[in-house]
Amino acid sequence: MDFNDIIGYALRIGVVISAIIIVIGVILLFLSGGSNNFTISQIASSHSIVNSSIFKPTEIFSGLPKLYGLDYIYLGLMVLIATPVIRVLLGIAQFASEKNKLYTIITAIVFFNLMFAIFILPIIIGK
Repeated sequence: MDFNDIIGYALRIGVVISAIIIVIGVILLFLSGGSNNFTISQIASSHSIVNSSIFKPTEIFSGLPKLYGLDYIYLGLMVLIATPVIRVLLGIAQFASEKNKLYTIITAIVFFNLMFAIFILPIIIGK
């Protein structure tokens, strides 16, 4: 199995797992009539009080055992966002194994940019 196969499987598996988690979240959301003290009508409204930018991953993980549907949906979205990040990591490994220094460095810079945008920029912008 070569790196292209591994990358393809990683992308497929990431998308499938993400979709399954999101579907579970939607089902839980409708079964409970809401989540985290939010009703479905509040979540679906065009003036929704639910704001994904204020949710912290630690809060999302603490809501999973309580079967909060919205937290499962957010987890599914986090998995979906992590999928291309994993692809970039696999790209670094692929280019390093091929001893292609230029593309290893370029892909490492892309990975750094992704990490900066995901973890550092929200802290800077939030202040």
